Amino acid sequence: MSDKPSGSTHAPYIQAGIAAPWLLIWLALAATVLVLLGAGVGSTGFESVLNARQDPLAWQIVMDIRLPRTAAALLAGGLLGLAGAVAQGVFRNPLADPYLLGSASGASLGVALAMGALGVSPFALTGLARWGVTGAAFAGAVLAVVLTLVLAKGVQNTMRLLLAGVVVGVVLGAVASLVVLMNPDILQAMQSFMLGSTAFAGWPACRLMLWVLLPTLVLSWSLSRVLDGLALGEATAHSLGLPLAPLRLLLIVLLALATGTAVAQTGLIAFVGLAAPHLVRSMVRALHRWLLVLSSLMGAVLLLAADLLARWLIAPQELPVGVLTAVLGGSYLLWLMHKRGAMPSGEGA
Repeated sequence: MSDKPSGSTHAPYIQAGIAAPWLLIWLALAATVLVLLGAGVGSTGFESVLNARQDPLAWQIVMDIRLPRTAAALLAGGLLGLAGAVAQGVFRNPLADPYLLGSASGASLGVALAMGALGVSPFALTGLARWGVTGAAFAGAVLAVVLTLVLAKGVQNTMRLLLAGVVVGVVLGAVASLVVLMNPDILQAMQSFMLGSTAFAGWPACRLMLWVLLPTLVLSWSLSRVLDGLALGEATAHSLGLPLAPLRLLLIVLLALATGTAVAQTGLIAFVGLAAPHLVRSMVRALHRWLLVLSSLMGAVLLLAADLLARWLIAPQELPVGVLTAVLGGSYLLWLMHKRGAMPSGEGA
């Protein structure tokens, strides 16, 4: 597909330029700096990093606590940023987001049901149990997206889609809370899970997220031409000979898998999937083959930064990163809706 198709009001980011590779480089550098900072943030500061080889305790702190947490923020942010870019492309809706579509609440319901069955904390899983909980989160995310689309009667009306997502999210969230109340053994662990945290994510969670992120990103990237076609309108996409129904379904499955995996490992961390693609689009105008990669990297940078801020704001105590992203992301959403006129008109851009 040409980098310069005919103009369309539905395709504000269909031109790829030299800025996209530069943004990729800057985001990679930002992620590297944040990883280094993440390894050094703690009660013992950077001394534990510098003395890690000589001090077994410092080595354990860095390798078993700080680095896994930093890697978890990087990978979960990458999954959520990718899911947000796919959601906004599939639904041709700038306010589509894994959380606003209800998929995160569906994933949390899947986790709650799995935890109720297993009777252990979602942050203390190993082996097949971790994969089982991730599968339950994925199934819940798919269910939520399907329910949202049914209630919204399609993807054309922005406000209807948002309201349907809110309704589905509230209902499934209430069911998840009921499941937790019926299983008091997991109540405390699920409370931390609902607030969202990277503090309990170890290397097994990081490996699982990496194994999901890489193929999901590759598959989404291979379908970027479908997203480019949808950005120009369904009629144009059909004229390009694209089998939209099965490919759109596959993309929905991929966004649900990315969301479910991130939620299962780190809990509910909101608005990263909404903000990451918007920030990328505000910096570059690129085809989806760039947008997907950049949004994933932007999501990683955002969640890494939020996690560092949550650890620093009230040190030595720390805020749950999900609470911080909800406050910042909610403010960003209100500004975005006001800017686009979605609140008074009820129609998307």
